[in-house]
Amino acid sequence: LSGMTGSEFGRITFVFETICSADCELYFMMDVNRKSTTVVESWEGSKGKQSYLHSMTRNASVTYTWAFQRTNHALDVRRYVSDMVKLYSISVTNVLDGVASACRACALVPQNSQRAGSSCVPCPAGFYIDRDTNRCQECPPNTHLAGRHTYGQDACVVCGPGSISNKEHSRCYSDCSFTHTDNNRTLTFDLSPLSDVASLTIGPSFTSKGTKYLHLFNISLCGHEGRRAAICTDNVTDVSSKDDQSDSAQFVNSVDSFICQSTIIPADGRGFRMAISSQSIGLADTFIGATVDTVLNGVNAKPDLFPENSKDIPDINFFYRSMQATASCDQGRSSVITVRCNPEKSERGELSVPSSCPAGTCDGCTFHFLWESASACPRCTEDDYHQIEGACKGGIQETLYVWNEPKLCTKGVSLPPRSSAPCEAIALWLKVGVGGGAFVAVLLISLTCYFWKKNKRLEYKYSRLVMSANKECELPAADSCALAEGEEPDDDVVYSHKPSLLGKLRAIANKVESSESVQLNSSQSDRWVLG
Repeated sequence: LSGMTGSEFGRITFVFETICSADCELYFMMDVNRKSTTVVESWEGSKGKQSYLHSMTRNASVTYTWAFQRTNHALDVRRYVSDMVKLYSISVTNVLDGVASACRACALVPQNSQRAGSSCVPCPAGFYIDRDTNRCQECPPNTHLAGRHTYGQDACVVCGPGSISNKEHSRCYSDCSFTHTDNNRTLTFDLSPLSDVASLTIGPSFTSKGTKYLHLFNISLCGHEGRRAAICTDNVTDVSSKDDQSDSAQFVNSVDSFICQSTIIPADGRGFRMAISSQSIGLADTFIGATVDTVLNGVNAKPDLFPENSKDIPDINFFYRSMQATASCDQGRSSVITVRCNPEKSERGELSVPSSCPAGTCDGCTFHFLWESASACPRCTEDDYHQIEGACKGGIQETLYVWNEPKLCTKGVSLPPRSSAPCEAIALWLKVGVGGGAFVAVLLISLTCYFWKKNKRLEYKYSRLVMSANKECELPAADSCALAEGEEPDDDVVYSHKPSLLGKLRAIANKVESSESVQLNSSQSDRWVLG
């Protein structure tokens, strides 16, 4: 290149200024091939606007970093918030792919800030640049910033179902709580016993040369403030020979994710003193959401891979995605953890993979796990138990509360204590009913007996009359009590009181008897006339 020596491959030039009231320091650092960072130059205290040039003498991938430290005393950092460094321009020559093609939006300093004279400031974590005011605004709750694009509120993406955002709005995660409403019943789940990192080992499998190896999965389901707590490490470099190895060997590579996988070669497989862990990959860098649905954002849980859920409690599917593309997965990998209520399991439960896909995946792109646990059952409510009332003994009745069978809940409300209350062996209404029924029965029996006797007497008299009529051939003279024409009765009959029920019944019986006598006499008269 023109103006460059044989050992110079490029130049970087920047214009800067430092404004300090304490012992501030500006560092200009360089990292070659991402191996180590070295300080190229540093400046202490306030420096006027000036330019600095650095020549690149190696044809390699170089990263330049600027670091500004307000003071060497950590406790006094907040006292010098007005100290700053300004980088006015940066120029780099002989870059492989050219220089920056555009500038990103810049957030202005708040009007009430002491640094109102400055033109631009970086937005804090979880803030975006408002399009109207060009000021930093915090993202709404349960949203996260998508990538490095922080211009406009649309940069804040809403978290998926069953998830919340961390304080920095950098990612969404599950706080181990889940709520589902179905048929006017709300189920509340507390999955905090499943928050610790769980491990699942699959195998063994064998290579063509007979070497045994295992697949190890580390899973972080929820909690940890959104931190990806599942870590898989590689230690191949540390055990590359059969020399004595320290049990506390330093791992040279690690992967942190919600779900990660490592290939493990046991210590007895190759004669090493410790197991070999290699090929660590992250399967779940982003939490999509948790729902009882089987499909979310294009990821399918495929419930038919596992035994059917025979309980009335729905399965909860946790969906994850890793955007790292592979030869067979150009859209990256995805993972689904199906959490199922099983009271027969412990609180930590048991992890398993589909029997048809013993490696955890059938296509290499989507991994499926089933986590059965008693902690996956909803919290107990008043609908999960019923009461049993005992018999009344000695004037006391006990009430006992028992869980519905089978019990498909955990924690939550407790069973109410056994209670007792005074009672009567026979209820009052039952006593009144029995007494009234007995009285009516006695009355009916008495009336029946009375009329039966009366009827017998009438039959007897009737038979006597018939027999006497057959013996006598003349019609007996009828005694008349009738009044002569124009004659008035001497006395009027006055009843002092109304006849009773028994009196009425007797009157009816006498009337029947007299009518029968009249009919008999009439028949005898007719017989005499015909004779």
